[in-house]
Amino acid sequence: MVLRHAKSARPPGVADAERPLADRGLRDAPAAGRWLRDAGCVPDLVVCSTAVRARETWDLAAGELPSGPAVRHDPRLYGADAEDLLAVVRETPDEVATLLLVGHNPALEEFVLLLASEGLGDTLQRVEEKFPTSAIAVLTQQTSWPEAAPGGSLLTDVAVPRGTEG
Repeated sequence: MVLRHAKSARPPGVADAERPLADRGLRDAPAAGRWLRDAGCVPDLVVCSTAVRARETWDLAAGELPSGPAVRHDPRLYGADAEDLLAVVRETPDEVATLLLVGHNPALEEFVLLLASEGLGDTLQRVEEKFPTSAIAVLTQQTSWPEAAPGGSLLTDVAVPRGTEG
């Protein structure tokens, strides 16, 4: 699975990697966690970008899950491209059944399109059109992690959970 970070703020004078979540992101990130929980998509391992907005997104999403999966903050996800993300996935330990990457566009969108040979319903078309903040894509594959390859996965679901103003 992949989760694009929630909507970030752009405070003046703050470096890109240090940008926090905006108010909308603070609402949407927990909604992403609720979606993962309700869809039965709780990861065994999370590999999260080291950027502040990605870490905050995961922390808020994880707060909605019944148990906290192992988390690895990996600086390679910040500034990655689709091939970089594939290399990270190929390093996943065998005992991990469900992996979640938390990162950034355009890499996540390109990664989903690289891996997915086909999609259920209109899932591929939806990702091709837009993969907005807080978007989640769920892919399945029949191979081991080291054998993950372009076109080797099925895109089974795409969601864009949104929180409500309180």
